[in-house]
Amino acid sequence: MLVRSFLMLFLSLCIPFAAAAGDDDDDFVGYVELKPFVANFGESTQLHFVKCEITIQAGSAATQTALEDHIYAIRNDILFLLMAQSEESMNSVAAQKILAKKAILLVKQRLLEEEGEEMVTDLFFVSFVAQ
Repeated sequence: MLVRSFLMLFLSLCIPFAAAAGDDDDDFVGYVELKPFVANFGESTQLHFVKCEITIQAGSAATQTALEDHIYAIRNDILFLLMAQSEESMNSVAAQKILAKKAILLVKQRLLEEEGEEMVTDLFFVSFVAQ
């Protein structure tokens, strides 16, 4: 009887936590770090390089999984975006913010094509060096 009472008490304590776990997608924040990018850019005869690290914010576990599933296509898209930049679009903070907006649009477009929805919340340059 004591074991049964203990078991009932244990289950009654665990059930609310199990029910709440399904509602956590609203509060979920996950981050997917991409390997560092190194690319040349610009249109002049002088070579310019950029090295940056990007982290993508996911609003759900499904988004995080989708990002990981399509990481190579996403990296490819961002790499070509970086290579297409001019010197002016890499040398100011305002231009880099615009570049971040373009990059997140590329990620959203890729996920829309692959998963049927845009899914991502935000994109951050966590380091950025252009020269």
